[in-house]
Amino acid sequence: MRTDIPLEQVFDWRGRQVHWTRFGAGPAVVFCHGTPWSSWLWGPYAQALARDFTVHLWDMPGYGASSKNPDHAVSLDVQGELLADLLAYWGLDAPHGAPHVIAHDFGGAVSLRAHLLHGARYASLALVDVVALAPWGSPFFRLVHENADVFAAQPAAVHAGAVRAYIAGASHRGLTGTQLDALLAPWTTREGQAAFYRQIAQADEVFTDVLESRYRSLDLPVHVVWGTEDTWIPADRAHRLADLIPGARLTLVPDAGHLIQLDQPVHLATTLRAWLAEQG
Repeated sequence: MRTDIPLEQVFDWRGRQVHWTRFGAGPAVVFCHGTPWSSWLWGPYAQALARDFTVHLWDMPGYGASSKNPDHAVSLDVQGELLADLLAYWGLDAPHGAPHVIAHDFGGAVSLRAHLLHGARYASLALVDVVALAPWGSPFFRLVHENADVFAAQPAAVHAGAVRAYIAGASHRGLTGTQLDALLAPWTTREGQAAFYRQIAQADEVFTDVLESRYRSLDLPVHVVWGTEDTWIPADRAHRLADLIPGARLTLVPDAGHLIQLDQPVHLATTLRAWLAEQG
């Protein structure tokens, strides 16, 4: 099964080029990636679901194949507004066409902001090891956030080594060389190196703090899925988040870190398919 699915379509949004693709047949499913990831992480899951669903993959501006213009903000407020407009562009903004959304990491905050602040409609929402409650960010993430200009000026080889180690730390079971290379690739060009530190510099917990009091107003099926060994966003956040969202289901996946897609692919795929099937 291929994991390098080309994002051949482009959505132009306020000067940004958002690369995306969709395929399959059936109800709409939209995957949202986080940082420092891209749609590559969700590719195999999209392929597995495409027989029964029309799956949508996209890279946020500043990530993956999408544009990385240094003059364009890539913060969570921008990404949330963009997602709401992207769903409308796809024709998924009507009640009868509302998609099932599956979000990971920053994608959780993006999808929650699009829904709670910008009126995006969802049929259901699966939140997989998401950024949603403070505090968030690994120690390295916080260090870079406070010293982004210094890190951005590193020699390319030093930068690549640091990011490789950072990405490797997101897995509990360990990544293969091929997986590491694929996750690292968008950040090793000159443009990618600058973009890597820019997106961390613009991260701010204020963008999730504003949501926390609104979680109790969520009125849709929500499934919180979390790796028990996630060291980036520990599983206590999963319990807190599920407690805040009325009727939310909680599934803890053993022997999985933050990169739950790669640590426990069968368990996660089975969980997500069962969830979507249950939603009808």
